[in-house]
Amino acid sequence: MGLLFGRKTQPRKFDYTPRYYDPRKDDSLKRRMRIQSRVRRRRSPVALYYLAALLLTALYIYNALGR
Repeated sequence: MGLLFGRKTQPRKFDYTPRYYDPRKDDSLKRRMRIQSRVRRRRSPVALYYLAALLLTALYIYNALGR
């Protein structure tokens, strides 16, 4: 089938050498991003309490209007 439709397109290849690459800065950036992703995953207990209070309020309003 490849002969009927021609050659499959592929990404272009290029040769790029960065001008201002600093490996130490790159390593520190990667480390900082890894730490931030770990911190971002943790949830605050205050947010959990807020979510529970919001859920209870919604259930109370639902029950109050349902009767």
